[in-house]
Amino acid sequence: MSITEKILCTKTHEYILKNDDDTYTIGLTDYAVEQLGDIVFLELPEIGTTFSKGDSFAAVESVKAASEIYMPISGEIIDVNTALVETPETLNEDVYEKGWLVKIKSTGDSSEQDDLLEYEDYKEEVE
Repeated sequence: MSITEKILCTKTHEYILKNDDDTYTIGLTDYAVEQLGDIVFLELPEIGTTFSKGDSFAAVESVKAASEIYMPISGEIIDVNTALVETPETLNEDVYEKGWLVKIKSTGDSSEQDDLLEYEDYKEEVE
């Protein structure tokens, strides 16, 4: 099963993946990265910071644009992909395996995921 069969996506182009330990991995979709072009800067939050669904939790800049990245569900940051801050261009190469942004422990209820799209539906919506 590919990762795109397991993720859920937001209309603002973030993805969320439920991990085996009931935490979640969050990143940008391949479509978002394609639209941004060559990524040159990434700002990520500190471990321990909490965000509500819809909060801006990170920022990305490319040669084309700067963009906020929004939290798909409420949660506390438990891990940050610090390697990406040093080499943000990794996002252009691999958004799902090496290009994840943060891992969170959810602090909201499951209804927060009701408006998230399965990857295939997301792809149809953005194309």
